Amino acid sequence: MNAAVAVPSRAARLRAFERQHPVLRLVAVRVLTGVVTLWLVSVVVFAATQALPGNAAYAVLGRSATPARLHAYERLLHLNRPLIDQYGSWIGGVLGGHFGTSLANNESVSALIGPRVVNSAVLVALSGVISVLIAVTLGILTAAKRDTWFDHSASVVALAVIALPEFVVALALVILFAVLVLHALPAVSAIPPGSYPWQNLNELILPVATLVIVIGPYTFRITRGAMIDALESDHVEMARLKGLSSRRILLVHAFPSALPAVIQVIGLSLLYLAGGIVVVEYVFDYPGLGAALVDAVANRDIPTIQFLVLTLATFYVVVNIATDVIALLASPRRRAAS
Repeated sequence: MNAAVAVPSRAARLRAFERQHPVLRLVAVRVLTGVVTLWLVSVVVFAATQALPGNAAYAVLGRSATPARLHAYERLLHLNRPLIDQYGSWIGGVLGGHFGTSLANNESVSALIGPRVVNSAVLVALSGVISVLIAVTLGILTAAKRDTWFDHSASVVALAVIALPEFVVALALVILFAVLVLHALPAVSAIPPGSYPWQNLNELILPVATLVIVIGPYTFRITRGAMIDALESDHVEMARLKGLSSRRILLVHAFPSALPAVIQVIGLSLLYLAGGIVVVEYVFDYPGLGAALVDAVANRDIPTIQFLVLTLATFYVVVNIATDVIALLASPRRRAAS
């Protein structure tokens, strides 16, 4: 009689699938974690906006509002309902694509903030691309010329810039290029309503330069360190012994090994930009999400605050997932080990 063939258990089949498809496993876990994170953020931001001092109806109607008008407006905003019911109505609207009406402007939040999302997206994209190109290139070059005057000078400058907050860099650029020295660029980056940032390139130069200077040194230092580690590895030493050119060793053998760390720091830099634009947009009066968030908090515009925070949180989750997946794809050893 033939021996019974052992059938793998469901758990064993699941483990085998995870070993064969680490990227799919990573995406599934990260997406699930991201959904839970966004739900927790929605709870926190709803509770935080409810805890703000004052009353939203009073903030809209002003000091001259009568008790009757306040009571009527509270019913209109559903402020007289229990908090759980208010949260259920709000989150249901968000899931349906309805983010509410701005209390300060009496307009749809999505229509009001949509152009500002575009403005901030352009600012983040330009700053990210330019800073990555400059910082990664400098990181590779300084690693190749380790312990030279060029390497030491770049490292010292990067450390000095890292110590500077965004508003100091922004004010220094305004003083140098707009107010006292050159008068070459506008000190305020006010994009006219109805136009797009790429139609007002002069207004973008100083905000983009500020963000590039702020986040570039982080990417540069991580790239330099990762490249130095890669250049000291055994497979790069073998490439040297084969007589390959320095350029081929740098770009073909060393840089792919350093790429996962570079991708991670690029992702962190993009996440930093999501917070850094708040200060930079406020300094330059740039009409983006950061300036809109400051105005919404000042006006106690609760639907706008909730929409903006959820938008930034979604950006964080998406960038984290994309960074982890790309870094895994860029590292065959990590992919095989997962």
